[in-house]
Amino acid sequence: MSDSSFPDNSVTIPAVPSEKDAHEPSTYDRLLGSLFSARQLAVDATRRARMWGWLAPSLVALFAGVLRFIRLGQPPTLVFDETYYVKGAYTLLRNGYENDWPDDPNEAWNSGVLDGYLPNADYVVHPPLGKWMIAFGMWIGDPSNAFFWRFSTALVSVIAVFLIVRVVRSMTGSTLAGVAAGGLFAIDGVAIVHARTGLLDSFLMFFVVVAFVLLVKDRTWRRKRLARRVAARIDHGLPVSDWGPRLGWSWWRFSAALTLGLACGVKWSGLYFLAVFCVMAVLWDAGARKAVGVKHWMLGAFWRDAVPSALIMLPTAFMGYLLAWTSWFVNDNSYGRHWHVDHPGSYWEWIPTWMTNISEVLRSLWNYHSSMMNFHTGLSAEHTYMANPWGWLIQLRPTSFYWEKSVSGENGCSFDECAVAVTSLGNPLLWWLATAAFAYLLFRLVTRADWIAGGIVAGVVAGWVPWLFFPDRTIFTFYTIAFAPFMYMALAYVGYLLWLRAEQHPEHKSTVKILLIGFTILILIVSLFFYPIWTAMQVPYDFWRLHMWLPSWV
Repeated sequence: MSDSSFPDNSVTIPAVPSEKDAHEPSTYDRLLGSLFSARQLAVDATRRARMWGWLAPSLVALFAGVLRFIRLGQPPTLVFDETYYVKGAYTLLRNGYENDWPDDPNEAWNSGVLDGYLPNADYVVHPPLGKWMIAFGMWIGDPSNAFFWRFSTALVSVIAVFLIVRVVRSMTGSTLAGVAAGGLFAIDGVAIVHARTGLLDSFLMFFVVVAFVLLVKDRTWRRKRLARRVAARIDHGLPVSDWGPRLGWSWWRFSAALTLGLACGVKWSGLYFLAVFCVMAVLWDAGARKAVGVKHWMLGAFWRDAVPSALIMLPTAFMGYLLAWTSWFVNDNSYGRHWHVDHPGSYWEWIPTWMTNISEVLRSLWNYHSSMMNFHTGLSAEHTYMANPWGWLIQLRPTSFYWEKSVSGENGCSFDECAVAVTSLGNPLLWWLATAAFAYLLFRLVTRADWIAGGIVAGVVAGWVPWLFFPDRTIFTFYTIAFAPFMYMALAYVGYLLWLRAEQHPEHKSTVKILLIGFTILILIVSLFFYPIWTAMQVPYDFWRLHMWLPSWV
């Protein structure tokens, strides 16, 4: 994919004059103009721009932090699936493995009795990394305090907001576009509820965002290297290979692969992002080769980008995934750690003992994974809030994480009836607009090969489309947090494109400005309206009912 879809792509940044001709840009500068938009090249052109490039993301992240950390310990009890992940995190912190628990342990836990776990290991169906991240908050503070078992989810959410502002700014060349994307992230209910709940999905989202940022950095690095190598051959009168030059090793791509492996170490659905992002990165490579005039750009991208990347990224991602299981390897009490003892394998006598020992442990891990896979593929039990993924983007069936109803004088209720809710429901206006924006970006990707649209679409496709093939499985709308940042980017990017179009047609500029400001204010008002039912504030029951716009939300 190229940058040719940008309305301002025909504008070039003045190059540093060469000794040969003070008015003619160098070959390298001309190639950069074909590989990047003028706005991208100029995004850090001044000291003021560089200052705002860091200050603006920091301010948006600070705002997001306020919305996430204030009253983070409410409700003070385990909510929804915290019953699995928080208790698992606690025993990982205490013992290095996840202990089993007796039946109905939540009442004791909520009263502050945390050591009611059993001595044997628990059979769990998600890798341990996300629970270790929850355990970090419990390590720095009182593990019986809900603030600390939710600390890590709130922290990674704030960091992700900062990264989204930075990466959208880098992609578009517009700090305001980045602020819009990060601002939507800061105020949306899906993001806020997950940041304030000790579940695994926020960590999956975090690693996905980090990997995406690294791949965007990799795209910039590879394009600049491509321009340098092609320019060097042209300037020396040498032919450019029909496949284009080799670009070599990229630490950015290696780091992205490692991060995606860690994402899989939180939840296996990280595999979808690994697969889609690998394809996305190679398509970006192909677009770069095409933009600089490489004759067989697709073949070049395959042999000189895709194949080397696969040989590096896939083993690296696997290494990252194994790192997520470190505690399982080092702790003999981990579930299934010694399965191989009762089910020994057979080996040739000439194989060293240390190799067979490693193989046996890996066989135990493989057996554990087979059991986990059987669990996930067979998960079809009915649940009140299970939701068909076709309705996820429009928040058709949100997930209630917590609900408590009180009457006057009970639990501090000062009305006839009160309600306290934590509902994983996105800002409806934001998500409905973002869904329309996603559809437009899909169209734009197909018709204009817009690489920014492609990156955003890739994130949504990886997080949403695979679930469409499992309509009978017990799945929930709250899974959208994994790709929610890309929905926020979609809406912000469409707003940015609308503004660029208005700049080309000044007669429409005031109308577009009013439209964008108007929708921004409306989205803010809707978020303010829904914030109490995202954050467990006690409200009059009738006020809670006002938020149930659709019958499927109850």
